[in-house]
Amino acid sequence: MKVSSIVIVLSSLVALLGAIAAGIGLFYRESGAPFSFTTLRGQTTQIFGQDLYHYDTLFLGAGFKGQDAVALFIGIPLLVISIILYQRGTVSGQLLLTGILGYFLYLYASMALGASYNRLFLLYIVLFSASLYALILAFSSVDLALIASRIPDGLPRTGLGVFMFVAGLITLVMWGAPLVSALLSGNSLDRMDSYTTMVTYALDLAIIIPATFLCGVLILRGNPLGYVVAAPLLTLLVLLAPQIILSTIFQRSAGVPFTTGEMIGPVAGFVVLGLIATWFLFDILRGLTKIA
Repeated sequence: MKVSSIVIVLSSLVALLGAIAAGIGLFYRESGAPFSFTTLRGQTTQIFGQDLYHYDTLFLGAGFKGQDAVALFIGIPLLVISIILYQRGTVSGQLLLTGILGYFLYLYASMALGASYNRLFLLYIVLFSASLYALILAFSSVDLALIASRIPDGLPRTGLGVFMFVAGLITLVMWGAPLVSALLSGNSLDRMDSYTTMVTYALDLAIIIPATFLCGVLILRGNPLGYVVAAPLLTLLVLLAPQIILSTIFQRSAGVPFTTGEMIGPVAGFVVLGLIATWFLFDILRGLTKIA
């Protein structure tokens, strides 16, 4: 495969700036304490009130700390490894790079569009842009014929296709049910608090869920494009598992109230999905390792 210097430069920029953004988000300290805030809807919520995420809610501000930890200690090393493998000209390295870039695109699109304005806003925009165009270039240059040649030799097909549908349906129910309930009752969504909209709902319902269904159809039909689409979706699921765990720990430590079910349910669900996604991602990359 042909290696693109532009992809390498943009991916390296994401690795460098991502490490800076996640490091500041995780370790920067600014005095303060959580405080109550009355929203435009007349509800009272708790604002984080300290560090970089001063003006985010207690729930999201603490959760962003867990997100930063995963990005810094797992995401960045994986991105560096994928850049090195990509430079060697392997299809598996290219597919892994698209997966990690997809994760950072989702992460910093969410931060640029959803987090309360802070000192890293311009950095979020640069990371959003760099990861987007790096992903497009890396994605568009994958040799589909080479991937197609490996499908008969054992690349996962039926199981992976079904899993993509299941993951999409679970996400659809998880976000769709409370959204429909809120619309029917005329109330706002839980955890909306001081925010004007729910960026995660919009990204997942408009992009991620349709992508999982499309991916499932392509893979079940034996279309190699399905494996390219699967790479960022599987990587996102793999990294969401530790992110949910660490975010819950940070939120609990910050004083966010959780019932036992609220803590165990999402963590267990994402861990199961993450483990299955890890197995499928490893199976795909292993099946492509001999392709140059």
